[in-house]
Formats: sequence, C-alpha cells, structure tokens
Amino acid sequence: MNRPTGLTRESYRAIELYAPDRAPCRIDLSDNTNCWGVAPAVEDAIREASISTVTRYPNLYAASLKEALGRYLGVPHDRIVTGCGSDDILDSAIRAFAEPGDVIVSPDPSFAMIPIFARMNGLRSVTVPLTSSYDIDPDAMLATDARIIYLCSPNNPTGASLSRSAVERVVERASGVVIIDEAYAEFASVDLSPIALENDRVLVARTMSKAFGLAGLRIGYATGAPALVAEVEKSRGPYKVNAVAERAALAALGDGLEWAREHVIEAKANRDRLTSELERRALAPIHSEANFVLVPIGNANARARHMRTLGVAVRPFEGLPGISETLRASDGSALRISVGPWDMIEAALAALDATMGER
Repeated sequence: MNRPTGLTRESYRAIELYAPDRAPCRIDLSDNTNCWGVAPAVEDAIREASISTVTRYPNLYAASLKEALGRYLGVPHDRIVTGCGSDDILDSAIRAFAEPGDVIVSPDPSFAMIPIFARMNGLRSVTVPLTSSYDIDPDAMLATDARIIYLCSPNNPTGASLSRSAVERVVERASGVVIIDEAYAEFASVDLSPIALENDRVLVARTMSKAFGLAGLRIGYATGAPALVAEVEKSRGPYKVNAVAERAALAALGDGLEWAREHVIEAKANRDRLTSELERRALAPIHSEANFVLVPIGNANARARHMRTLGVAVRPFEGLPGISETLRASDGSALRISVGPWDMIEAALAALDATMGER
C-alpha cells in the first residue's frame, strides 16, 4: 500500500530500492560473489550448528569473530568492528562521523550505495571523477573539505586499485574521516589496511562476501583506531552478526582459510585469462585487481539482456564517467563480468560473442 508522501522523510522520497536484475540464471557472474562455494569447514560448521544457536541471541558485538579477524589481519581485536555486511559498516560509519548537512565525497564511478547512504543519513553527496588512469584526484577531493572522504580500492566497478601515493595524500591532508573500502582486498596487490594503524582518522572496511564465499551470511568488518571503531559500534548497535554467520565465519578464518587462499589464487589466474580473451576480441578491458573485469562496450544493457536469454548473467552499466568512445563504448557503457571457474567464464564469453553483431 502506498503511504502518503507527507508521512515520509523528504530526503527519502527520491531513493529507489536497490534492484539490479536478480532473476535466477543458470550461470550468474553479476554480483562478484564466490562462484566456487565455501570451504568444507564452513559447510560442516553450518550443518553442525545446534538449535540453541538459532533460538538464542548471538554475541552482542561478535567478540569471538573479532579475535579471529584480529589474528587474520595481525591487529588487536579492539581495532575491529563487525557488522551485517560491509554495507552495514559503511552506513554506520557515515552516521557516526557526520551530521546532517555535512559533505561526503566519493570518486565517480564507485560503489553506487554511497550517495544513497548519504541521502539516508541527511548528508550532501559530492562526487569527483576518476583520472584517466582510473585513480583518484586527491586535490579535487580535498578541495571539497568533506567531513567524510570515501575511497574504494580496488574500485567497484572499474576493478582498478588506487595508488598508494594518492591515498596517502588524501589521508595526510583530510580534515575529517577517511573511509577506505577494501571489499576486494584479497585479490589485490595493494594493501591499504596498514594506513589505518598509522592514522587515527582512517577506517578500512572489508567483507567476507567475496574471497570467503559468505555473501548470504552478511559478514562485514572494519579496522581503525580503537576510539574510531567504538563510535561505529555505537552507531550500528548490538546483535548485527547472527550466530550462524559468526560460526561460519570462524570456520572460514580457521580450518577454511587455506581453501580461501587457494581459490583466490585461482580467481586471479582466471581474471587474467579472461582479460586476455577479451583483448583477443579487440576489446579493451580495464586492468583489474578485483574478482571481476569491467569491459567497456557499447549497448551494454541490451547485451546483458541477450546474454541472460543464453543463461548467463553479467552486470551492465551505462553512463559511467570516463568510459569513452575510444574504448568501444558509447555513453559510458560497459559490462562487468565476475570471475569464477573457467567453464563458467567460457560460457560467458560464448554468450558475449553471440551479441557481437549488435550495435
């Protein structure tokens, strides 16, 4: 039932539900999750969970998970905050560190939820175009005097890692909090998390949805100075990691860790192989350090629909800044293809080939 607009917050009225095409598809390479599944240890942990795990509230602030993440990252547990996916961490951090009316600045293009989180929390969202090399423009971002600067590395949807020098320039000169989103960190050669240990205004957010295969269980976390993560924890509230999810995450970080590392290696090899196959088709995919590849190509929406009819889902984008005609794209049009086992990628390439006669 539609509610009268007079009962809703004015800032919410322009927000639309996040609704990419999620209709079931035989091969889904659209959402950058782990197409290999999960470690056997994770399956065992979920299967062996007791009924009391479900009927009782979980730990207030996921203390056991913080300890395990601390060992994984090599940082004290009091520098870690957990949440219901990294989205929860980002939303809570924005709410914790900015007042309504403050500015949050982010690169363009980048994670599409940031302007939405900004509106939900009453902030003004400002975007700054990426450079021609898909890096951030530090001086342009700093010139906004934003309360929060959001950076994503490797960036979604480009897949490119931000340069350490550009990030460090932002961190050194920012007047507010810098949030670095490293959702795809395990696949990258640039690790920015140590910056959070060196600066008490930096929060580095990560997720277990990608490398560990726990997207359906929604495990996010962040590292930062103890005082910083405590504010995020207050903002997000208790019980945000459910008990079964925490149990699975502990298994993933324990006996399942080697499985995750082996599949990260395979994903990176398949990513590079996919890039070569796209280049062999006279396309110009952007160099990726994530578990997906963005390939500029014209008429992306229509191509993605055609590929779905062939049983393969990929993510189309149109209107992406910085994606030019010289890269065989029109109006910033591109396809983002998640990396999975090679037989799935072969099917995606075959489906893409079937669209190549389209303009």
